[in-house]
Amino acid sequence: MFEISEVFKTITAYNGTEFSEFASFEKWATKVYFAHPYSSWERSRNEHHNGMLREFIPKGVSINEYTDGEILRFADSMNGRPRRSLGYHYPDELFDAFLDQISSSLKICATVLSTSSVNVFVID
Repeated sequence: MFEISEVFKTITAYNGTEFSEFASFEKWATKVYFAHPYSSWERSRNEHHNGMLREFIPKGVSINEYTDGEILRFADSMNGRPRRSLGYHYPDELFDAFLDQISSSLKICATVLSTSSVNVFVID
């Protein structure tokens, strides 16, 4: 299991009431930023992803009309596309590599600690 702050350093959300609970992530050392109203340039990557999502869910249609499985399929499809901003790598590929890196770091720490007579539990 990973600490949320190891995986998500920052989160930027709309400044709406539906995201008010996001501020609670700061207790886990993840910095939360709220964009200013009508300032889409503060969330350019988010706006780009919204456009990609519109390929699956047309504007004006509620996301509630789709099943969890359909939404996961949309996300898998979006994350399975190479991105210029990522050097034409796939987001899911890079995220998996990042999680592997964190996992390897945890295993190294566990090995060091276990040689110091400290019991450590690491989840693979």
